[in-house]
Amino acid sequence: MSEQVISPLNRWIQAARPKTLPLTLAPVLAGIALAVAATGQFALMTALCTLLAAMAIQIGTNLHNDAADFERGTDTPDRLGPPRATAQGWFSARQVKTAAHVMFALAFLLGLILLARGGWPILLVGLASLAAGYAYTGGPRPIAYGPFGEIYVLLFFGMAAVGGSYYLQTLTFGWTPLLTGFALGLPAAAVLLVNNYRDLETDRAAGRRTLCHYLGRGRARLLYTLLLLAPAPILMSAGLPGTHWPLLAALPLAIILSLGLLRAADGAALNAQLARTALFQTVLVVLMIVGLLLL
Repeated sequence: MSEQVISPLNRWIQAARPKTLPLTLAPVLAGIALAVAATGQFALMTALCTLLAAMAIQIGTNLHNDAADFERGTDTPDRLGPPRATAQGWFSARQVKTAAHVMFALAFLLGLILLARGGWPILLVGLASLAAGYAYTGGPRPIAYGPFGEIYVLLFFGMAAVGGSYYLQTLTFGWTPLLTGFALGLPAAAVLLVNNYRDLETDRAAGRRTLCHYLGRGRARLLYTLLLLAPAPILMSAGLPGTHWPLLAALPLAIILSLGLLRAADGAALNAQLARTALFQTVLVVLMIVGLLLL
């Protein structure tokens, strides 16, 4: 699609990076499914507010990342990933940051509704999520510019998303949702690993020292394989009756994806690899829910 035919609305949609939203929605749905399976009850409005708040934080983080990377000089013409709104000149960095703040404000307002149900534990999770969304590319030492980005993703796109969603439905804590969140956070971390694997050279030129920088491409591919192979066995050991056989289907998919990263030789192939990796987390959640429904 040429730049001349992209409408302002479509530019904002691209800036929000809708392809990343499954990484946010899948673990929230997993937490809700675990809660329904455990209690037989479903709080519809709480679930909707949880999903919308998670989406708002994700979009706000994406927009802030778009503007911050441009200001730091990371998004150069040599970048291999999809076009970024600020770097393309579609919007100014100030406009994109303002949009990010609007999304964070929306997440905060939805969080107030969830706070009325979940109390101080949800306040802590919500404030931590908002702070992490800003700190990912903001502040003097952005998370995205160091080697701890994958840990950030594991915590917030895995354990906090699943555990928080489960708590909002049941108002109880448990090891099973936390272990499930850890397992689902691993493929989410693999998505970031592929992103940084693709951008390794341009990141280094911009002074960005991600985990891939320290590992090198060979060990990064090994870690990627582990991040994809580990979730199914972990989920199978989490005490989720009925999920074992469905989750076995994830193992050959993990192997295929691992071989795909080894063969990916250019930016287009790595972009496709990133999209397939993001889909893998969704597949895990679907397989888990199918197993729970078959009980």
